[in-house]
Amino acid sequence: MTADTDGPGPTASRPGAGASPPNDAEDAPPFLDDRPMVRLQGVAVGPGFAIGTIYLYDNGLAPIPEYRIPPLLVERERLRFAHAADRSIKELNALGQKARALPGAAGEELACILEAYEQMLRGSRLVRGVDQRIAARQINAEAAVRGEMADLISAFSAMQDDYLAARIDDIREVGRRLIRNLARRPRQTGLANLPRGSVIVAEELSPADTAQLNPRQTGGLVTALGARQSHTAIMARSLGLPAVVATAGVMNHAHADARIIVDGSEGVVILDPDPETLALYRDRRMGFLRTRRNLQRLRDVPSVTRDGIAVHLNANIELPTEVESVVQAGAEGIGLVRSEFLFMNRDTLPTEDEQAAALTTLVEHMRGRTVTIRTLDLGGEKLGDALDIKPSANPALGLRAVRLSLVRKDMLRTQFAAILRAAWHGPTRILVPMICTVEELIAVKAVLAEVVADFRSRGRPLPDPIPPLGVMIEVPAAALSADALAREAAFFAIGTNDLTQYALAIDRTDESVAHLYDPLHPAVLRLIHFTTGAAQAAGIPVSVCGEMAGDPRMTALLIGLGLRDLSMASFAIPAVKQRVRRIVTAKAQTLAHWVLGQPDAARIAALLDRFETETSGAR
Repeated sequence: MTADTDGPGPTASRPGAGASPPNDAEDAPPFLDDRPMVRLQGVAVGPGFAIGTIYLYDNGLAPIPEYRIPPLLVERERLRFAHAADRSIKELNALGQKARALPGAAGEELACILEAYEQMLRGSRLVRGVDQRIAARQINAEAAVRGEMADLISAFSAMQDDYLAARIDDIREVGRRLIRNLARRPRQTGLANLPRGSVIVAEELSPADTAQLNPRQTGGLVTALGARQSHTAIMARSLGLPAVVATAGVMNHAHADARIIVDGSEGVVILDPDPETLALYRDRRMGFLRTRRNLQRLRDVPSVTRDGIAVHLNANIELPTEVESVVQAGAEGIGLVRSEFLFMNRDTLPTEDEQAAALTTLVEHMRGRTVTIRTLDLGGEKLGDALDIKPSANPALGLRAVRLSLVRKDMLRTQFAAILRAAWHGPTRILVPMICTVEELIAVKAVLAEVVADFRSRGRPLPDPIPPLGVMIEVPAAALSADALAREAAFFAIGTNDLTQYALAIDRTDESVAHLYDPLHPAVLRLIHFTTGAAQAAGIPVSVCGEMAGDPRMTALLIGLGLRDLSMASFAIPAVKQRVRRIVTAKAQTLAHWVLGQPDAARIAALLDRFETETSGAR
C-alpha cells in the first residue's frame, strides 16, 4: 500500500507483484514539477505516518434554495420533512449494522455514534426546531434545516469547548443527511473500495463516512475541520490510522491522486513533497513502526522502575466503547471515566436505569480492574434544554461541575445511585470535579450518604465496599488547600490540563494565547508538588490524569515528585511504561528537586531533555 497505517493493514506490495499500487516514495509516480511542496499544520489526533496519494472526498452540498410555501401546503411540507427524517433513520440503521463488522473497538464505537444520530432524528431539538420553522415561517424544509443547523452551531460555537466542538460535527452530519434526503441527492460513495493505502482528504469526515471505509485499504485521514475530541479523532485512534484534523487550507491545496505525507504525531501535512522530504519521512515512518512493535511487547511486562518501584498506569476514556483499547494497551484500570457522554445529544436528563446500564457494561468489561467514574463535569449552558438554567456569562468560571451538581442535587443523587449499581459488578471509585472548598466536598459526601441510606432502607443491594469518593485537583484553590481536603477525601486525582489553564489564566482554545499554555510553568509544578505532599502526609492515593501523565518526557519528573499512579489515553501507555522502566527513582527525585528550584519553564524543559538523553539507553 502507499501509506503506513500503523495498524492491521496488508503486507506492502512491490512493483510487479499484482495490481496493487506502489507502496512508498521510491515507487510513486513522477513528480509534478509545476506544483510546489506545501506544508500545513493541523491538530495531531492519530499517531503515526502515512505516505500515499490523495483521495479527495467531497461530502458537501450544493447551494440550498429558500422559498415560501403557500399556507395550504405547509402541512404537506412538514410531512415531506418527516418522511426525509424517516429515510435518514433507516440509512443510519443500515450503516450501524455495517459498522459492527469493523474490527476491534472501532465497530462498537461507530455503532454507538450512529445510534446517537438516530436519536437526534427522533424528536430532538433539531427536528422539532425544523418542524416549527416550516410552520411558523412557511418556508421549504431544506431551508428550515439549514437555518436550524446554523442557529444550533452558532450557540455551540459560542461555548468554546472541545467536547462541544465535536457535537457541532454531529449537528452538521445529521442536518446534511436530512437535506440530501429532502433533495434526493446521492451521497458520494466509494470509501469501501479505495486504492490501497489512499489518504482521505476531506473538509470533514463523519462517523457515517467512517463506517463506509475499509481500514485495511486506508492509509490515513486529513480533514480541514474537527477537534481533538471529534469523532474523526476517536475513530482514527480506534482504527490505528495516522490522522490530522483542523488543517486549515488543505482543501485549497489538495489535488486528487497527488502525493501527501501525514505526520499524525506532530500534526503536519505535506502536499507534493520533494524527494528530500519524502526520504526524511520514509525514515521516520520506519522508525515509528520499529518503536511501535517494540512497545507492543511491553503489554504484559510490569510497570516498575529500575530499582523496583511500581508505577501504576491507567487509562482515561470518553466513551464506554473505548474499553477494548484500554485492555489491549495493558492498562491496570480506568483512572478517569468522563461521564458526560451520558448527558450529551439529548433534550432530557438520563435516567438512573440508563446511566446504570452504561456504567455496568463498562465495569463488567474491565473484569476486576478498578474503574474511576467522574461525576458530571458539564455546565448549565451545556444542559440548558434539560435543566432550564440561565447560561453563565463565563462558562469556565460559572455554574458547572460540582457547583451544578450541588444546585441540582436530584441529578447528583441519580448519578450516585447509578454508580452504586454499577459498582456491584466490580471495583469502582467516584471522582468529583472542580472542588474548591472543604465545604463542597462535605456536601457531596452527605448526598452520597443519603443515597446509600436510601438503598439500605429500600433493601436495594449495595456494593461492598461502598466506592471511595475522591477529589479532582484542577483548581489552584483546591491544590493550595489540599492538606485540608485530604482529611475528607479518599483519594486525589490531579487534572493537569485544567490546573494549568486556571493557574495561568489561559484559554487553550484561544489561538491568541494558547502558545502561553505550559504545564512546566514553575507555578503549576509547585501546585502539583504541594498536592502530592498533602496526599502522602494524609496517607491517601494520588494520581495524575491530565495530558502530562501521557507524555513520556514528563514521566521522570512526576515519579520524582512522588506520583506512583498515572492515567492517560490508552495509546500512550506503552511509551510511558517503557520510560518508567528506564528510570531510577532516586535520580528522578534529584531531577524533581532541581526542577522545583528553577525560575522559568525554559530551564525546566532543558533539565528534562538532558535527563531523558542521559537515561534513554537503560533497559
